[in-house]
Amino acid sequence: MLELLKGPVSAVQDFFLLTGRAIRNIFRTPHYGDDIALQMDIIGVGSLGIVVMTGFFSGAVMALQFSRTLAQYGQLGILGKAVAIVLVRELGPDLTALMVAGRNASGIASELGSMKVTEQIDAMRALGTDPIQKLVTPRLLATAVMLPVLTVIADFIGVFGGWVVANFSLGQPSRQYWTSAWRGLEWNDVTQGLVKPFVFAFVVSLIGCFYGLKTTGGTQGVGRATTQAMVMASVLIFVLTYFIAQIFVTQT
Repeated sequence: MLELLKGPVSAVQDFFLLTGRAIRNIFRTPHYGDDIALQMDIIGVGSLGIVVMTGFFSGAVMALQFSRTLAQYGQLGILGKAVAIVLVRELGPDLTALMVAGRNASGIASELGSMKVTEQIDAMRALGTDPIQKLVTPRLLATAVMLPVLTVIADFIGVFGGWVVANFSLGQPSRQYWTSAWRGLEWNDVTQGLVKPFVFAFVVSLIGCFYGLKTTGGTQGVGRATTQAMVMASVLIFVLTYFIAQIFVTQT
């Protein structure tokens, strides 16, 4: 039994050690600003297309589904409120994080894994460069900045997608939809919707870096690390969603 637990416990310990070193390096020099800007472009701008598509059709689908139920109770006027609350609280942050994880956690793992198996990281250490400072911290900072921005964009595009369905398919006046959406949101919803992507950013970036730096076994190991990073990041996003929601629900 102890032998079975040794591997997972060791992996968790190594992950938290990596997290601590990456966060500590934020306050140490050098900061590698060029690398941070490059990663912000890759992670943020590169993910913009899939985030916009996902947000728009998520809002459109929710408007279609909610309209049937709300119409049964004569409450179609609060359709905008329902779409906005679900998107801002839960669906916007979660779907955006999943899209970014699918594109970037796996990408980070494959990139660093390739560097690991080709001994580029060992060469970096031999030259006196800290791989955590050079490779992990810039990706962490870039994701922490860009994921909340992408979430805000996805939320707005999702509410806009709901308006397209409400206005053109259901015939609801634009003023009624947008007024309902605006008045339905509270500061608790907005805070929750911004805290989640910031927390998810640590998961997406650090999980990708962790599995990339732990890669062994050549090209097969790179593929295995990529899959593991994607799966673990996705699972942790849903797990953290529950705990963060529990905190905000308890406070209200």
